[in-house]
Amino acid sequence: MTQDHPTEPPRPAPPATRSVGHYWPEGKPRSLTIPRTSLMHNLRVSAERYPDKVALWFYGREMTYRELREGAERLAGHLAEQGVGKGDRVAVWLQNSPAWAVAAHAVWQLGGVVVPLAPMLQAREFAYFLGDAGVKVGVVGAELYERAKQGGLEHAVVANIMRGTDAGRAGVPLPEGLDVNPEVREGDTTLEDALNHHPAPAAEVGADDLAVLPYTSGTTGLPKGAMHTHGSVQANVFGAGVWVDGTVEDVFLATLPFFHVTGFVNSLLAPINGGAKIVVMARWDRDVARELIRRHGVVRWTNTATMVIDLMASPHFRPEDLSSVRDITGGGASLPAAIGQRLLDLTGITFIEGYGLTETMAQTHTNPKGRQKLQCLGIPLFDVDARVVDLDTGEELPAGGVGEIVIHGPQVMQGYWNRPEATEEAFTEIGGKRFFRTGDLGYRDEEGYFFFTDRLKRMVNVSGMKVWPAEVENTLHGHPAVQEACVIAVPDERTGERARALIVLKPGQSATGEEIEAWARTQMATYKVPRDYRFVESLPRGATGKVAWRPLQEQARAEMTGQR
Repeated sequence: MTQDHPTEPPRPAPPATRSVGHYWPEGKPRSLTIPRTSLMHNLRVSAERYPDKVALWFYGREMTYRELREGAERLAGHLAEQGVGKGDRVAVWLQNSPAWAVAAHAVWQLGGVVVPLAPMLQAREFAYFLGDAGVKVGVVGAELYERAKQGGLEHAVVANIMRGTDAGRAGVPLPEGLDVNPEVREGDTTLEDALNHHPAPAAEVGADDLAVLPYTSGTTGLPKGAMHTHGSVQANVFGAGVWVDGTVEDVFLATLPFFHVTGFVNSLLAPINGGAKIVVMARWDRDVARELIRRHGVVRWTNTATMVIDLMASPHFRPEDLSSVRDITGGGASLPAAIGQRLLDLTGITFIEGYGLTETMAQTHTNPKGRQKLQCLGIPLFDVDARVVDLDTGEELPAGGVGEIVIHGPQVMQGYWNRPEATEEAFTEIGGKRFFRTGDLGYRDEEGYFFFTDRLKRMVNVSGMKVWPAEVENTLHGHPAVQEACVIAVPDERTGERARALIVLKPGQSATGEEIEAWARTQMATYKVPRDYRFVESLPRGATGKVAWRPLQEQARAEMTGQR
């Protein structure tokens, strides 16, 4: 969820000391006591309190809190029969749906670890995660089942997530391509059959047990699993509720994918913890979102800048579409100040921007309501110690000084799964405290608000989805006509950034950008595939022989800025 601020706000002159500020919301504690209980415990409590209340609405289908809990416990019974126990990793490979929530809580009922994966993955990519995380069992969407088998999943629970939905009751069109019923191989089962199992008893699970293993890539191109405990997830689940003054009557619109930490925490787990109603969209559709907000009286919506831009660009958009909404929050990529101002002028809603990463289970910073600053990461949240440090000395910088943002807080991961060296590199110690190195450059102003300026890490931020150039380059090198590839980030008005591929063809070979793109779509998730290709005779190299990507990126950005 790393931010991208295309236009850097002016920096103040640096004062001598770090301000603790008067920006903190009145009446809110600076520190929160985090529960020592599991994420499944949150659902059990809500189901006991509000058994008949709708927890999840999904295209005309309603699932109550009692049904969600019972479904999770019954699916857990089936998973236990497949050998899943405490500490075992289970893939959840689904579009947003009630099945996603049932699957995750079933895993936690057994003390297992959820491995959330993007539905856009191809079979080759899926196979990597199975091997790296040691996954043998998964709950997968019916439309993904063939890819799951090709990827080598040993046991699949196959879910047609559209079962029970109805366009007439929903009042909106159903998403296409998801209502499929594949023939299930021997040994696998459908979700419906798995839900007929006897409930499994709850395992003893505490705050220090591993809960979820979301993956992030990096400069090497190899995705790494960020190890999050129930405690590190609970820090943001409970923190989110306190920060927005949530109530049991809140209605959330879930448009961010649950496999992504921001949607996972803010659009699924925090609402469930508070007993709220979640209106779930499997896929983004701006006009469906408009209709659902109006029909259900949505009051809270966490999204990306791209969704806000897209919604307001609809010819059918009217300011009254958002009349029920109290808070629009988001991250992943910065909302341009001009768009934020237009949203405010039309609707009276000030976008609340936040900042965080996979390694911090979404938010570590956010803007305080009523004191928001546009195109700003916000202020550190409960119990978060965030600093800006000098790149060379590691010393903390005063306000206005640009350095690397480092974070200490209860939501920070334990480390990378089976990557001790990468874990060691990702942390630094300051004054006896362990700080995560974000790889983002920024500064804080005199009031303690943080701003993004640039990245140390090489990454493309496409609508809040991280695309790691090294991973894309490694794949492009597999094309028979490609001798060498370099992927850079260039500005994009709609998605914030897009990936541009600079291609050197092999002698005697020919290929077009369209041909390479079509091939790449069979090799990697759609959001990773570059749409922008440039063919060059050679790529510049630095003193060590590595491709000098940064000058290429800076040149491309300068040329695009000059053309505007």
